Amino acid sequence: MDGKTTAPRILVFSTEKISDPAIDLAGLLKKHYPPTVYTINVPCSSSIKSKWILHALDKGFDGVFIAADGTDCSFSDTCTERTGELVQRTHALMKEKGIDPAKLKMAAICSVCSEPFVKHMKNFVEALAS
Repeated sequence: MDGKTTAPRILVFSTEKISDPAIDLAGLLKKHYPPTVYTINVPCSSSIKSKWILHALDKGFDGVFIAADGTDCSFSDTCTERTGELVQRTHALMKEKGIDPAKLKMAAICSVCSEPFVKHMKNFVEALAS
């Protein structure tokens, strides 16, 4: 990216009890990621709707990242599978609408995974910018 280009805007869906603490910890530890990353917290990553993701992309976000609960979800033993199915369904909808499915990523982020979160954000921004 040159100095005139702003970093891609990314919307992160994070979970209140699992990935939010990791994102907060990244800030407390002064681990830097682009300021164009915005977060919305949800109780469980499997509660996210495809229409929310498509709406974010339609409103100008360059990418959407789901910071999933993984196996630590207190709401459901099948959270990871259900979130994965949501991503697959949304990728199919994105293809139908001519949107690059690479604009949607998902990874399990535990409550102390601040470094992996920052790495995911930097890699995602880099991929979206190229």
